[in-house]
Amino acid sequence: MTERQCPALPTIGQPVPNITMSVFHNNEVSPTNLHAFKGKWLVLFFYPADFTFICPTELEELADQYESFQALNTEIVSVSTDTAFVHKAWHDNSPAIQKIAYPMAADPAHTLCRAFGVYLEHEGVALRGTFIIDPEGVLKAFEIHDNSIGRSASELLRKIKAAQYVQQNPGQVCPASWEPGKATLKPGLDLVGKI
Repeated sequence: MTERQCPALPTIGQPVPNITMSVFHNNEVSPTNLHAFKGKWLVLFFYPADFTFICPTELEELADQYESFQALNTEIVSVSTDTAFVHKAWHDNSPAIQKIAYPMAADPAHTLCRAFGVYLEHEGVALRGTFIIDPEGVLKAFEIHDNSIGRSASELLRKIKAAQYVQQNPGQVCPASWEPGKATLKPGLDLVGKI
């Protein structure tokens, strides 16, 4: 394994491990685990570190659209290798981070980052990894970015809508850039009419 390589990634269609973590949420630090989110869609949103440059732009954008995610029965958990108390300090000092109403998970032992294959061993931080997990705890989608490339909350929201649609409509699939109301496909058949 080279310096920047990460461990193997989780497998699409398989359950994610039930990992315990501390979260900073509603101005409190408390323990939780991934199974605590069963029954909801879950986004694990890994980022390198608190008090950085790109990270607050991503986390603020998620905070600005958090109600839209909640309307889709979706919880967001941001994750970095900082402690929960560093999350609190960042929250207390950054107007952008003060907007956050979703849990901020702490991973100072790198357990979550390693389990999801985003930990950079020689840098001590996570890559920008986004993982979409269904209400049964099964991994449905993920993307991993170089740490110099920020992500889009709007595109993440679109992916969740597509994942939910195909789960609710077996046999249908969503074409590129699909949005609710647009036509879907049935493999081997033509477009399905607009919904």
